[in-house]
Amino acid sequence: MTERVQSFLNVLLSKEYRKNRIDNADFDVTEKINAEDYSMRDTVVLEEMLKAETPVFLENDILGFNRSLINLPYYLDRKGRKIKSGPGNNTPNYARIIGQGFDATLEEIAKYEKVNTDGCSPLFYEAMRRSVVASIEIAERYREAAEKAGNTRLAEALKQVPRKPARSFYEACVFFKIIVFTLRCSHATHLTIGRFDQYMLPYYEADIKKGVSRDELFEILEMLFISLNIDADIYFGCQQGDNGQSMVLAGFDKNGNYLFNDLTDLCMQASLELNLIDPKINIRVGKNTPDWVYDYGTKLTKKGLGFPQYCNDDLIVPYMIGLGYDEDDAWNYTVAACWEVLSPNNGYDIPNRGFFLFIKHVNDAIRENIKDVKSFDELMVAVDKKMYEAAEAHRAHYNGDNNRESNRCSSRHMYLSLFVDGCLEQGLDETEGGAKYTNFGVLGGGISNAADSLAAVKKCVFEDKSVTADELIAAMDADFKGYEEIQNKLLSAPKMGNNDDYVDELAGAIMDMAVKYLHGKPNGYYGGKWRVGTGSAQSYIWASRDLPATADGRNAFTPFSCSFSPAITTKTEGPLSVLQSFTKHDLSQMCNGGPFTIELHDTVFRNEDGEKKVAQFVKAFVQLGGHQLQINSINRERLLEAKAHPEQYPNLIVRVWGWSGYFCELDKEFQDHIISRAEYMM
Repeated sequence: MTERVQSFLNVLLSKEYRKNRIDNADFDVTEKINAEDYSMRDTVVLEEMLKAETPVFLENDILGFNRSLINLPYYLDRKGRKIKSGPGNNTPNYARIIGQGFDATLEEIAKYEKVNTDGCSPLFYEAMRRSVVASIEIAERYREAAEKAGNTRLAEALKQVPRKPARSFYEACVFFKIIVFTLRCSHATHLTIGRFDQYMLPYYEADIKKGVSRDELFEILEMLFISLNIDADIYFGCQQGDNGQSMVLAGFDKNGNYLFNDLTDLCMQASLELNLIDPKINIRVGKNTPDWVYDYGTKLTKKGLGFPQYCNDDLIVPYMIGLGYDEDDAWNYTVAACWEVLSPNNGYDIPNRGFFLFIKHVNDAIRENIKDVKSFDELMVAVDKKMYEAAEAHRAHYNGDNNRESNRCSSRHMYLSLFVDGCLEQGLDETEGGAKYTNFGVLGGGISNAADSLAAVKKCVFEDKSVTADELIAAMDADFKGYEEIQNKLLSAPKMGNNDDYVDELAGAIMDMAVKYLHGKPNGYYGGKWRVGTGSAQSYIWASRDLPATADGRNAFTPFSCSFSPAITTKTEGPLSVLQSFTKHDLSQMCNGGPFTIELHDTVFRNEDGEKKVAQFVKAFVQLGGHQLQINSINRERLLEAKAHPEQYPNLIVRVWGWSGYFCELDKEFQDHIISRAEYMM
């Protein structure tokens, strides 16, 4: 780590710069929006935000474009709702804009405005033009401020970018930061970084050929990584750290080549050295991935960053092709803010369009039918019916013209559409048919709890007959108070995570039901389809607040399993049995996203042998057909100490659901869930 990088990192970690931000809590632009056509609202937000911003340079900062204001503008929509954020969760085409510059982009806007006179989104090109001009103006103000501050390197770069194409890796990084800054100022949220090691590689390689040293380019990269963390604390998200800055590295191309390059290596090295939550590293792998990649990834896991997350090309690429993605787009896939798979550059997929709560639907089916059915097979028929009804209700809620109008009115975003291929050419916003793909993904929640509940009912009620249907319902209604013996019987029934077909096959059955009733079904939105996944996102906390006691022995209103993992009360035989349970079922039609999540005790990584075992564990997961994997390296004692004395652990990092964050900045519910997860040894 160079002296410049260390100095800039110290600025970030001290957090002192945050004290200089202006608290502009009442930044209301409703009147300005009402004075124009309503379709210009995101443009007005961007213009007003950038006008109000003051260039901020931190010590040794070579990139700039840091927020001086805490809050983005808000406005009241036509229903009187305060709107403080907009669309996102997609991967903009950074490469196209960085490679041509904003001047050429303005020329394209003018060209297509003349051609597309009918059928366009209202004021589409005017909004795009004003957004680009506003971005150019803030860059020019930064250039002038950089000159006055003696930041000559940045000032020189800003004479070229963003108006002209980037000519070097440094200029490309400056342009990239400008795009991130301006898009975030426009209400766009959870924008991912995408395949950075692929689209930035030409600039890196060109500099190497010019004689720029690898060390100098590595310093630029580390400065960019630090810079991406500067404003992350004020980005929109459910929790601190939930900001969408996911970076996808490596992966195969359609010819079977593994695309791990020198820039990939530097991205991994930078993450290892800096020990920051952003960018969140994802590595694309497959059955032919070399072992050393898993060894390398394990070194990151050892740092306790909660990443890399691994994505299996062998499952995900065919899955996307089967859903109608072009082959080239499928091989170029990236991930959304957490783990949902996306086609970058050209899509308006909404991969988290509501929750399909397996545990809720199974629990409802059990409660409504257990007293009337004569066999477990009859109960499974009732479960299937409940899953069908839930899927139909989900689709009815989100499908159709009413949803299209709602989505258009709340989410139209001309500036973000500039970075989505096809929108500019057609004169259509990404939310109005301009994007190539408009698929919806549904998040799954509580799969293991649902399977465990069915296994407990099958075992205790129908086979052993140790609990009657009436007793089961009475016990659950009482939240097991006075029914502790019954609760213990339910808790002792087979549980997912022990490589037990008894329960694992039930998990497969209910997942197949979700696929049958949702996967590939039309979503009523510009030809899009529904995708099904195993990720819970925050529902394992939020939805549990309304979920009564369940037949697996879980108490009312307590959290269920996070994404694709065992229930937190499950005692398993070890990590290998968990791995076998969660790779047993064919997930080839359930790859919207949702990683197999496992916690390893940090002592596992204390020697080379332990690291090797973890690397081979990851490889086995991929070879067995797992689709996504994330590993938390944790120590319960340290987490408890950090909870009690947060001032002593300001930089303690954990994996939460699909992202990493600082443990002491999380809400108590999320802290407690992480503490309660099983720590495995190897």
